[in-house]
Amino acid sequence: MKFMTKLSTVSALAMTVASGALAAGDMTVALQLEPPHLDPTSAAAGAIDSVLYANVFEGLTRFTSDGSIIPGLAKSWEISEDGLTYTFMLAEGVTFHDGTTMDAEDVKFSLDRARAEDSANAQKALYAGITSVDVVDPLTVKLTLAEPNGSMLFNLAWGDAVIVAPESIEGIKQQPVGTGAFKFGSWVQGDSITLEKNDAYWGTPAVLDNVTFKFISDPSAAFAAVMAEDVDVFSGYPAPENVPQFEADARFQVLIVDTEGETILSTNNKMPPFDNVMVRKAMSHAIDRQAIIDGAMFGLGTPIGTHFAPHHPDYVDLTAGSNYDPELAKKMLAEAGYADGFKTTLKLPPPSYARRGGEIIAAQLREVGIEAEISNLEWAQWLEQVFKGKDFGLTIVSHTEPMDIGIYARPDYYFQYDKPEFQALNTSLEAEADPAKRKELAVAMQKMIAEDAVNGYLFQLAVPTIAKAGVVGLWESAPTQATDMTAVHWKE
Repeated sequence: MKFMTKLSTVSALAMTVASGALAAGDMTVALQLEPPHLDPTSAAAGAIDSVLYANVFEGLTRFTSDGSIIPGLAKSWEISEDGLTYTFMLAEGVTFHDGTTMDAEDVKFSLDRARAEDSANAQKALYAGITSVDVVDPLTVKLTLAEPNGSMLFNLAWGDAVIVAPESIEGIKQQPVGTGAFKFGSWVQGDSITLEKNDAYWGTPAVLDNVTFKFISDPSAAFAAVMAEDVDVFSGYPAPENVPQFEADARFQVLIVDTEGETILSTNNKMPPFDNVMVRKAMSHAIDRQAIIDGAMFGLGTPIGTHFAPHHPDYVDLTAGSNYDPELAKKMLAEAGYADGFKTTLKLPPPSYARRGGEIIAAQLREVGIEAEISNLEWAQWLEQVFKGKDFGLTIVSHTEPMDIGIYARPDYYFQYDKPEFQALNTSLEAEADPAKRKELAVAMQKMIAEDAVNGYLFQLAVPTIAKAGVVGLWESAPTQATDMTAVHWKE
């Protein structure tokens, strides 16, 4: 996999500051997917975070581009010796975009809302272990946990845990009000979202005056927009076959962005015949990962055999356990009672990896007797039918949330894997702080879901970002689904 060598955001900014003023102005950033709405705390759609994470909304902690956790709205914190109490000291002088003060009451409101019984938060389970959120004073808030959780600072960095205000929560889906370096400007649905520089920002201000996120779903239209220089950046460019052409053009820079996106053939574990582990294992041997990477992604992507990022130090390469072997797949299907195969559905969301990959996978499954009827869905349909309704046999989606193997411990999650032994491992991992013991648990979890062939593990998503040569400060890796524009600027 090829990576462009470029200065980090911090060092690039430091050098530019040393040599003179940063170049501000406006920037147009294209994305393939438009958010269904603008509340990151009540939806599973990563497209919301792609626009709003760090730009408009902030949490107590936040991710940097290398995956590190740094202070966000909390300038510091203290953790009790027993690991059950987290005391956060908040940054001073923080206001929401509507001018109201952000304080400990807003933190309590946000976290209580995220973990409430009727919460629509897609990651509610991450905050269920918080037993209370208490306001110590306006700039101090205390979280009490039912048991130690070594991932709590990490969990609080997710877009699902950003701090919102009760005064603006009713209109958040259309008029988001956060504390970030940019404030919401306008949304022309079906076209674009514009963010404006927040001149009253409490931290290091953004350089750009305005950022317009333009939504271009069609790969051909994406190519035309970049070549015509109608957009300044295309983050997650959807047609990797064009990358060599951009690399050869001095007007552009190409970043192959390493993501957290485990791209999987998600399988409904409660729907026959996928409730039979032998059928799931047979299907895993019917899939040629490299053919999918080459055919759908033009070589961009790293094969995976479990739900874990290959760049993570605790990753184990388990691809050999589900190697491409169509004859073995046919034999296993026969042993499971499906010698003549079966029919199922393959419901595909809009991204190119899903639509293109789906055609290849359907052909591979057909070779072993599995007829997968393809349905192309828009994101709103996918979220309703597949993610919420669990009305599917198979689907393809890239899980871009960081370190998210814990979703397999949720029996009601859309692929409906229910194994108490795995849930126990996850509980132990959440409570463990020792790195060596955490690694041991993470390895066991990876192996268990691979052996159970819960899903078809395809590849780790690597996405090209195409930018004009004068753009500085873009993330070169994506530890969470975000297009952080807070330090981006034009080269002088």
